[in-house]
Formats: sequence, C-alpha cells, structure tokens
Amino acid sequence: MPKLKTKSSAKKRFKITASGKVVRAQTRKRHGMIKRTNRQIRNLRGTVIMSEPDAAKVVRHYMPNSR
Repeated sequence: MPKLKTKSSAKKRFKITASGKVVRAQTRKRHGMIKRTNRQIRNLRGTVIMSEPDAAKVVRHYMPNSR
C-alpha cells in the first residue's frame, strides 16, 4: 500500500498541537471589514481550537500522517 499524502491545502490551513488538537485561523476576516466594528475585527485575530468532530474529520481525511 502506498504512503498517504497530506493535502497541501490542509497543511496551509491547519496545525496540530502537541496534545493532538487542531488549530485553525478565525473566520469572517476575508472581506466586509467596513461593516464590522473595530472591536469585532480585533477579537477575530489569531487562532482557535477546532471542535472535536470537525478536528477528527480534518485529521482523518486531510492530514493522515499527523497522528
């Protein structure tokens, strides 16, 4: 059986922490900043930990070698 490749798009979008959790960037920062308050924009900086069901799908389907 050949080795499984990690999806290149997943490499750029997700990181796996040392404890095995999946970290992703905040959403709602791509466009439409003019209608958001400065406080909203400020609070959307950084990264968040994904929910367990979604994280399991990312690891299983897109990042098989990260376990």
